[in-house]
Amino acid sequence: MKKTMLFAAMLATFAGSAAAQTAAPASPHTLTGNMTLATDYRFRGISQTFRGPTLQGGFDYSHSSGLYLGNWNSNVSTNQFNNGAGIEIDIYGGYKWEVAKGVTADVGLLYYYYPGAEIAALRSKYNNGEIYFGGTWQWLSVKYSYGLTDFFGLNGTTSNALFTLAPNGNSKGSGYLDITGNWEVAPKTTFTAHLGRQMVKNYSAASYTDYKLGIAKDYGFATVGLALVGTNANAAQYTITSTGGTSIRDVGRPSAVLSVSKTF
Repeated sequence: MKKTMLFAAMLATFAGSAAAQTAAPASPHTLTGNMTLATDYRFRGISQTFRGPTLQGGFDYSHSSGLYLGNWNSNVSTNQFNNGAGIEIDIYGGYKWEVAKGVTADVGLLYYYYPGAEIAALRSKYNNGEIYFGGTWQWLSVKYSYGLTDFFGLNGTTSNALFTLAPNGNSKGSGYLDITGNWEVAPKTTFTAHLGRQMVKNYSAASYTDYKLGIAKDYGFATVGLALVGTNANAAQYTITSTGGTSIRDVGRPSAVLSVSKTF
């Protein structure tokens, strides 16, 4: 009996050791998707949907080395992005690495593409490209984005079509500073405070500061968020008239935004 028990124990030990040796190593690749339904799409505090609802989604790929690629998509208003499909397609990629214990750096490229959209009758595109540099420490993240192209098409030809601004050259080199804090204030509940500054090169009247105060709770099936989002943007520059001329809206005015999102 004792010999039988000893043999069984040896067999179990051998089997466990063999299984450990043949177990597949963890994959260095990670792929995730995301979807969001919200009452408004606010980009740097400015509504992109004429203060209307939005459906958004995308995917992210990352490698254990720190490299990543992604795509994100949203509807936008044709009142603001004329003559197009009413879609924004973002494509981005970059590299993240740890520069010190608890401190992560991030550098990447981001391109905003609006299929078919052209500024008025000028046949100029809204498409925009940026390079960004960021860092994260515990609850705090800081990021700076630098414009490699005109700021969503703004230049000496389009300045009167996009804003009521006198022509003053191109807007390449515009920048955006993003400072955001995230705190877990209860289990699966995060409070977010954000302050940003959009600087539009050669067109200071279009520059502004934006802010966000929000709270979000992960219920498992989805994350539900509620945020106050606003700007001090000059209403004269950020008030949009619908293409049919029937509605006028200040797209930088503060408002509450309700969202339901899921990452999978």
